[in-house]
Amino acid sequence: MAQCVQSVQEFIQDSFVPLVAALCSEEAERLTRKNNLGFSELVKPFCRLTSEVHMRDPNNQLHIIKNLKIAVNNIITHSPQPGGIRKLLNDVVSVSQPAEGLVTNVITAGDYDLNISATTPWFEAYRESFLQSMPASDHEFLNHYVACMLVVSSSEPEPVEQFLKLSQEQHRIQHSSEYAYPKWFIPNTLKYYVLLHDVSAGEEQRADSVYEEMKQRYGTQGCYLLKINSRGSNRGADEQIPDPWSQYLQKNSIQNQESYDDGPYTVISNKNADHLISDGLDNDIQDGLSNNFKAHPLQLDHLSDTSSSFDGTDYIRTTSSLHESKKTSSGTPHGACLTLTDHDRIRQFIQEFTFRGLLPHIEKTIRQLNDQLISRKGLSRSLFSATKKWFSGSKVPEKSINELKNTSGLLYPPEAPELQIRKMADLCFLVQHYELAYSCYHTAKKDFLNDQAMLYAAGALEMAAVSAFLQPGAPRPYPAHYMDTAIQTYRDICKNMVLAERCVLLSAEILKSQSKYSDAAALLIRLTSEDSDLRSALLLEQAAHCFINMKSPMVRKFAFHMILAGHRYSKAGQKKHALRCYCQAMQVYKGKGWSLAEDHINFTIGRQSFTLRQLDNAVSAFRHILINDSKQPAAQQGTFLREYLYVYKNVTQLSPDGPLPQLPLPYINNSATRVFFGHDRRPAEGEKQAATHISLDQEYDCESSHQWKELEEQVVAVVNKGVIPSNFQPTQYCLNSYSDNSKFPLAVVEEPVTVEVAFRNPLKIPLLLTDLSLLWKFQPKDFSAKHNGATKELACGNDMIGAEVIAEFLINSEETKLARLKLFPHQTGELHILGVVYNLGTIQGTVMIDGIDPSIGLQAGKFVYNGISVRGRQDLEIQGPRLNNTKEEKTSIKYGPDRRLDPIITEEMPLLEVFFINFPTGLLCGEIRKAYVEFVNVSKCPLTALKVVSKHPEFFTFGGNTGVLTPLNPSASENCSAYKTVVTDSTSVCTALMSSASSVNFGLGTGSQPEVIHVPLPDSVLLPGASIQLPMWLHGPDEEGVHEINFLFYYESIKKHSKMCHRVLRHTAVICTSRSLNVRATVCRSNALEDEGKGDNMLVFVDVENINTSEAGVKEFHIVQVSSNSKHWKLQKAVNRFEDKDYKLASRERGKLCFKAVRCKNSGENYTFADVVFGNEQIISSASPCADFFFRSLSSELKRTHAQSNIFQGAAKQSFDEAVRLIQKCSEVDLNIVVLWKAYVVEDSKQLILEGQHHIVLHTVGKEAFSFPQKQESPEMVLLKFFRPENTSLPTRPTPEQLSNLIKTSLHYPESFNHSFHQKSLCLVPVTLLLSNCSEADVDVIIDLRHKTTSPEALEIHGSFTWLGQTQYKLQLKSQEVYNLQLKACFVRTGVYNLGTHRVFAKLADQVTLFETSQQNSMPALIIINNI
Repeated sequence: MAQCVQSVQEFIQDSFVPLVAALCSEEAERLTRKNNLGFSELVKPFCRLTSEVHMRDPNNQLHIIKNLKIAVNNIITHSPQPGGIRKLLNDVVSVSQPAEGLVTNVITAGDYDLNISATTPWFEAYRESFLQSMPASDHEFLNHYVACMLVVSSSEPEPVEQFLKLSQEQHRIQHSSEYAYPKWFIPNTLKYYVLLHDVSAGEEQRADSVYEEMKQRYGTQGCYLLKINSRGSNRGADEQIPDPWSQYLQKNSIQNQESYDDGPYTVISNKNADHLISDGLDNDIQDGLSNNFKAHPLQLDHLSDTSSSFDGTDYIRTTSSLHESKKTSSGTPHGACLTLTDHDRIRQFIQEFTFRGLLPHIEKTIRQLNDQLISRKGLSRSLFSATKKWFSGSKVPEKSINELKNTSGLLYPPEAPELQIRKMADLCFLVQHYELAYSCYHTAKKDFLNDQAMLYAAGALEMAAVSAFLQPGAPRPYPAHYMDTAIQTYRDICKNMVLAERCVLLSAEILKSQSKYSDAAALLIRLTSEDSDLRSALLLEQAAHCFINMKSPMVRKFAFHMILAGHRYSKAGQKKHALRCYCQAMQVYKGKGWSLAEDHINFTIGRQSFTLRQLDNAVSAFRHILINDSKQPAAQQGTFLREYLYVYKNVTQLSPDGPLPQLPLPYINNSATRVFFGHDRRPAEGEKQAATHISLDQEYDCESSHQWKELEEQVVAVVNKGVIPSNFQPTQYCLNSYSDNSKFPLAVVEEPVTVEVAFRNPLKIPLLLTDLSLLWKFQPKDFSAKHNGATKELACGNDMIGAEVIAEFLINSEETKLARLKLFPHQTGELHILGVVYNLGTIQGTVMIDGIDPSIGLQAGKFVYNGISVRGRQDLEIQGPRLNNTKEEKTSIKYGPDRRLDPIITEEMPLLEVFFINFPTGLLCGEIRKAYVEFVNVSKCPLTALKVVSKHPEFFTFGGNTGVLTPLNPSASENCSAYKTVVTDSTSVCTALMSSASSVNFGLGTGSQPEVIHVPLPDSVLLPGASIQLPMWLHGPDEEGVHEINFLFYYESIKKHSKMCHRVLRHTAVICTSRSLNVRATVCRSNALEDEGKGDNMLVFVDVENINTSEAGVKEFHIVQVSSNSKHWKLQKAVNRFEDKDYKLASRERGKLCFKAVRCKNSGENYTFADVVFGNEQIISSASPCADFFFRSLSSELKRTHAQSNIFQGAAKQSFDEAVRLIQKCSEVDLNIVVLWKAYVVEDSKQLILEGQHHIVLHTVGKEAFSFPQKQESPEMVLLKFFRPENTSLPTRPTPEQLSNLIKTSLHYPESFNHSFHQKSLCLVPVTLLLSNCSEADVDVIIDLRHKTTSPEALEIHGSFTWLGQTQYKLQLKSQEVYNLQLKACFVRTGVYNLGTHRVFAKLADQVTLFETSQQNSMPALIIINNI
């Protein structure tokens, strides 16, 4: 239970006080009415004695009474009506509300911190009024009058006669049978005669004389002269006199029955009223309205508002009328004619009455009752007891309450000794003689139980328990079982809930004082019933306080019983108290996962707040229901939403011109908000395919975004001569949570800004948003006109920004749906997108039937409103990324800005659209295909400096500067070759045709970026509205699979802008390549030296394999031409000839081609192209597109090898000196082979011819090269080894293999030689040794002819011979020099001989540190010696 102002002892003592009746003459009542008070009201504030009182008990022991209070009431001759009592109690509770500055207890229990009101003054006021309003009963005497004051005015003609009349009236009321009410304690009631004198009227002598007469007649102890009204009513009101009556008069006492006539209230009478017990309590009044629980209080009820259904037991007066009565009572001054002296006189009067009249009378009555009991006990009680013992044994067995029959109708005569004992006990209790009272109650209890007079027994048990508790020194423990028995008897047997309630109130307070909160709570809960919602609500609330005040607070039980109390308060019409209970319980359920309970509480709080016109609280409560993840069924959620909209509509109607309210639904995922700048992408038209660019439909790819940024930086660097400007800002058309939003984005005037908002409907019912649009703020500025370094601000007009409005936007149940809202800026400036504004409503009839959501299938424009929608807004507040750069940012939580919703609107810019015509989706590896690109300027500004950048420049080309000889439009090029061709003469078959070209002509000059390609626009400008088509050749990538190739088109405006310098357009081409040919090539030195002595020649072997497995319907491949291009070498002719003109390869077939290559004249930076044609048409390899793709693939190959060489060599290659480099160049070749082919494809019974080319880059003599990059085999798993790397520099010496390729040798001799050994025994054969210097430096050469073959196998096969003449030579060969050395070989017999026995050693002439290295041996040189 909550804390009380009074202690439990004070509470019980004030609940049971001696009652004194007051009977006033009309004149006396008139005197008191001058103060707007009746006589009983006049003395009420002074009825508590300020000093101790003494009296003697029957044993003549002195007994001290402390803090005694008496009650003086007017005589009312009819019992109070139950309807009036209920109305009073309801009003008392309704008026008593928690004060605004009420002290709250902060209770911490586990995870809970609860603010709970420390006191419940409404409960204390109810309890006090309930106990005071209890009517008198025959089974107890606590509410019976002990004495009667007869009050007469001194101004009456015959005061004494008036006293006599009043005395007779009192006697008639007490002893006449026509008055059953009020009840009197004893027949001989104390009469106290009070003469009331109006001081302001004078005549004090007459009053004194009358008083003297009264003293002679009634004795000094029985009368009193009370002087009042010392202050005239017409005196000045400047003197402030305290008003002690107001606090009492606000509690409308039930004894003033006149103010509680049942006129405006209808109390339904009971037909069984005649059978009620004679205690005057109407205990069985039936409710006019049904009071049964139709649903559990935690069940959400939306069908009827509880504000219109009160139970009949708790009569309600409207709050307005209650406040009016309170105002009238508080506005009337009380005691206006009384001075402080009069106050003291009244106080003295009460003390005199108590000391001299009341207490002596009670003391005497107790003695008399004690004497009567003692005298009677000797005969009648002993005889009665003996008779009972004789028939029933010495001990009366105790019976349970259930076994006792209902004997509540048993009545004792007034003179019955059992009642005399009870009467004596009650008197002792009233004067605080609790020990004697307990003894008497205990005795009476036994007698009543023996007689099975259960009503009487219950009363004795109740008071015995209270007396035992109040005994000073606590000689015995509080007998709680007495109270339990009494409560059960009152409730179950006597059916008297009023008396049972009194028991519970007393016992619960006692148990609370002993900290037995659990027992007190159980007791309070036990008395909750259906007959009174108000009582049940108050008791449940107190039980909840018991749970929270335990040593270990039971928080959830507190909350649950608070909910029950709030429910009962609501049924009783106590809206404010109901709201308070639910709010206190909400502290426990909030945020703990009790979603259904939380919904119920919020729903009830919302309803109660709305009823009490606390609209903000109502909106807040309903908002909480909607924003939490509700687990309610769809119908219930629909009810919540309708209630919320209804309340919100009322709130907005109060302030229609106020700011738009923030709506809780639907949810907006702020971080998922995306912003797109520009027009939507146009779809493809027929053969035209629009550039993919970027749109809101594309998923964000971090890697792809980084690639686009690199491409843009690359082209910007090229435009700005290799330097990226400091103010460069990568173009971002679509901003999201992954993009860099730290800078203000740039948008172009007259181009839409699209904001994609992610709405989520958390409810199971659809939401309908109407008139949905963006909320924005705009500050116009002119960025083009500069005034003193600052931008010029313009006046803002309403037509600056156009906004798109979505008429209807339906979000189905639990759906996440994206809304794209557009703004159209018509003026430059700063735009701030604040949020969205819309009407929130629901659709009629959205309850799911058989699991089918009826909202499915609803079409736009056909939604049916249910009539309720409210206009509101939601702000878009995006939190930026967390900062984590500096130490301060790492140690604290700081977030950077996110400016995606704050674009800067810049001046007009050109806008490019790109369309691709005949663009393939599938190619063979190496296939050449011709397509067309259309560039369209759709803006009002001319564009220039159009460039395209790609990571794969080898994939496409726009053609070189040599002129485009192929058809210019798509329709004319259907059956034409993509190459530039020339018909060849049949005599030139397999002989190379020469041409030359420079890489500068194909956009690959020195220092240029091959990835950045200039688009050849006429005059380099594309005017507004103009379009142009350009051819584009495509080259299928060498690896099979799916390839994504990114194009970035860069362009600028002719007019330079301060904010935006350029624009870009993106396109991603997806090409699927199929396998075609696998080409490998090797190069080796030719042993034969040309007769002319021109120097070096080589053999080139090209291995071609058809690896196509009939994919894409390829029938066969024809090798139509092999071309070479190099600065130093050229193909001269094909060594092997074919029967057919071209070389055919069917599926899985393979062939090898051999070509002779010779050095060509140095042509500077120009490349020499040599075409070996196998067919009738020569493809000019030095023209577009063949040369384009060759140069682009060469650039990519060089880039790749350069990156690898950097990895392997690093800084070490700088240490190579020039001489070593010259030696290395001897084994290097710079020869590139292009294999051109045609593929015959059957598609849809129609034969097509596809063209293509493969490139092989030959770097090193003897090393095989491939047309496609080789896959690196993954190394096997090996154990990790940890070692310290040694600082070993790479060797600077060339390898022996490189050193052995400095000199190439060749022997010239006759293949057979005839000699007559008969004529001459020695045969001398002239042999010429040709030495060719392969390097570009002078070489020292040593020729050793003395070397002989030592292997016996060689001796067996070839005979032995000898060289005659000089056998060792030392020569120096100049760069590229060929030297002839004349030798003579001597033979002594016929046979086959190998002349290649010589050894050649060489080293660079100017290198001292290098030793001579043996050169590669020439092939066996066999000679046949014949004898003739």
